[in-house]
Amino acid sequence: MLLKKSYIAGEKHGVSYVNGKVKFQGVSLNVYSYFVDGVLIDTGSQSLHKYFQTFIDVSDFDQVMISHFHEDHTGCAAYIEKTKNVPIYLHEKTIEYCKKRADYPLYRKLFWGSRKPFQAMAMPERFSSRNATWEVIDTPGHSFDHKAFLNQTTGQLFTGDLFVREQTKVLLEEESIPEIIHSLERVLTYDFKDVFCSHAGLLEDGRTALERKRDYLISIQQDVLTLHEKGDTAEVIRNKLFPKQYPIVKLSGGEWDTLHIVRSILNESKQVKK
Repeated sequence: MLLKKSYIAGEKHGVSYVNGKVKFQGVSLNVYSYFVDGVLIDTGSQSLHKYFQTFIDVSDFDQVMISHFHEDHTGCAAYIEKTKNVPIYLHEKTIEYCKKRADYPLYRKLFWGSRKPFQAMAMPERFSSRNATWEVIDTPGHSFDHKAFLNQTTGQLFTGDLFVREQTKVLLEEESIPEIIHSLERVLTYDFKDVFCSHAGLLEDGRTALERKRDYLISIQQDVLTLHEKGDTAEVIRNKLFPKQYPIVKLSGGEWDTLHIVRSILNESKQVKK
């Protein structure tokens, strides 16, 4: 198996970053870690450890904020725990999970490596850095423990995996389109300027990009419900709205699929009707 790995490091608008990338069989995945004002946001993956380690070693941070428990965001947390005397913060509901070696499908270990156990502290609702105050915003949907971080002093918003791309085409089985819509709407009530995504990097005109994603997902939601009311099954709706075949669907054994987009919308609709 031939994996191609690469990285880019730099600084934009006063925020330092490293972006690691893994390519395999037509699938390319990447992830960012950010450093600003003594705060490290997400730690990168174990598979890209040598790139993120260098970034971690040279960054003078006092605390680590992890947007959610997925292995591409927590992969180097154990290294930080071993080499730096700083607190690592995570949603309280996934602290116990991260104390153990992560258990997830083989293809994810191929891309992101095996995340080692680490000890985290419960994420506060707000925190202070060296020169700023921060708001921690609940943004579930991609994962149940997902958080976004708003630097209220600079207006910089770090959205983890809330954005990723404007037009969602595949979804993890446990993700929820309705919850992502609600989280986008919640974030958009805040005053912010720069938007830093953990996969797309710095978004040009970030607020508009988030608005466009919300509007796209609402449109998809309406299309799914309209087709379902006409009697179409989830599979038929998927084929009508998302006819393209994506390599990640086969590679992941269906853990990623366009069908999950449809099902998450229909599942919430059933719950509302109850």
